[in-house]
Amino acid sequence: MRRLLTVLLLFVTMAAFAAVTGKVVKVLPFFLDEQGRIAKSPSLFDRDAYQVYLREHTNQISGIRYDVLWQAETAGSGKLKVRVELRGTLAGDLPKTKTLEAETAPGKSGGWTEVKLTGDDYRSFGPVVAWRTTLWNGADQVGEQKSFLW
Repeated sequence: MRRLLTVLLLFVTMAAFAAVTGKVVKVLPFFLDEQGRIAKSPSLFDRDAYQVYLREHTNQISGIRYDVLWQAETAGSGKLKVRVELRGTLAGDLPKTKTLEAETAPGKSGGWTEVKLTGDDYRSFGPVVAWRTTLWNGADQVGEQKSFLW
């Protein structure tokens, strides 16, 4: 009986100090219109059609939003952080970089997190050429996904 309790205590202790493992499953970049919408209706078809419309009518774009789907194991009560790093250029300028961050809800082991670049920050940054999305637990990177040009 003592051995069983010792083994159980050992497993509980190991589980409490286990490192967080995770991954970035999917990243969906969406343009935002002047009202902050990615679509005019909840239909996925309409969303995709509206994104094509916004690409063609760039004067109606007010920002860009990255929807990040992530998963983590043994997150516990600690907060994870989603970081989106962007590379972009404005005509005639040198390449620019920008880092955006959003904290996840505590205790969650996965879900969607939105990260936005809007307003004057978006206009001064210019078109996004490449992006990289990472999932962080404190100072430890636990997941990553990046665009082809990163």
